Amino acid sequence: MDVIEGKCLKVWPEEKPPTGVENCSDCGLFTHGSRLIWGEGNPNAPILILLDNPGAREDGDGNSFICGTRQTLQKAAYEAGFHDYDLYVTYVLKRRPQKAYDKPAARAACIQHLLDQLQSKSPRFVFCLGNVATQSFFAEKEAEVKNLRQKWHSPRGVKTAVSYHPLAVRRRPNLWPNFISDWLFLAATYHGNDNINNQ
Repeated sequence: MDVIEGKCLKVWPEEKPPTGVENCSDCGLFTHGSRLIWGEGNPNAPILILLDNPGAREDGDGNSFICGTRQTLQKAAYEAGFHDYDLYVTYVLKRRPQKAYDKPAARAACIQHLLDQLQSKSPRFVFCLGNVATQSFFAEKEAEVKNLRQKWHSPRGVKTAVSYHPLAVRRRPNLWPNFISDWLFLAATYHGNDNINNQ
């Protein structure tokens, strides 16, 4: 198991969906055979991290494993000084797409789940990772991480920062310095050491 700064990369505990939501089929992704994943990490964390979809938490035999997205996310979080209890991860889509689908329709169907989570959890910060998460949360089809990073924003009335998707960072290692910089940007405000001129 990978270790960084004495912390093991691990499968974070999964939060069960609210009663009545566990069999939601509104987005149509239930036909892909993937299960609904509501979120993972600390459900009461002050920081909500938003990804496009949950990816895979189990291998083909049903055994839990840490996918590349989660490995990169956790390594950056630990390097920036965060603890597991600081973070809760959720997704625009609550199921993993495994074939072609109507992306706008699925995201529109799932956004209410995210808004319900936002209301019930009331996080201090939201950290959108990737263009899909950013566009969905900002409700801006043309929003791009490269133009919004290293600044604070307030979509949905919550202090929000953005960065690249961990999988993009994994595929393009040259993005790693920017990715870490964005985590440190978040950490500076979270720990009260923000010397950056915020919006």
